[in-house]
Amino acid sequence: MAYIESRKNLTGSACGIVGLALTFTGLAGAYWPVVIAGLYAAGALIAPPERLPAPEFPDPSSRLASLRTDFATLREYLGGVDLPPAASGRLVELTELLEGLLAPGWVSEALATDPEGIHALARAVHQDIPESVDTYLRTRWWTRLTPGTEPPERALEQQLSLLHREAESLAAGLREAEARRQQTHTRYLEDRGRSDRGGM
Repeated sequence: MAYIESRKNLTGSACGIVGLALTFTGLAGAYWPVVIAGLYAAGALIAPPERLPAPEFPDPSSRLASLRTDFATLREYLGGVDLPPAASGRLVELTELLEGLLAPGWVSEALATDPEGIHALARAVHQDIPESVDTYLRTRWWTRLTPGTEPPERALEQQLSLLHREAESLAAGLREAEARRQQTHTRYLEDRGRSDRGGM
């Protein structure tokens, strides 16, 4: 069935019809089967190759929907973790910022056009935040066995601050992209106004 609908068969069939026309007009003579078969073969040979369909990948909006689900799972995990007040406050600031970036609406629509931004958010949700919190919990347990070492909450606070800075940078980049878009539209309207006046 695939060959019947292929370009090679369609082109060969068209050339074969030309051979039939030559046969009916008497130009093919006694060799009409060879003429028809030859024209069909020639048409099949000159036909352009079949174009392979481009691979389909999930669009960014579906990746964001999946990431929102994973973020909700992360929030549940974090809700059951006991953290010191300073680290807990930094974590709340970070998760609120991530929640704002992932919330459905124009912000996530802008984010959907930024694959690197989606990757950065996915890395924060899937790896960076869980790893920071889990490492703190494990290190805190060992610190109780060996008192006098540096408190692990300092490292956790520093990590959460760095992650918050990354998320702020991503938000700033999205805001700048929207500002550039607004400026571009303003210039377009100005140029259109000048060309309309010039045409009068």
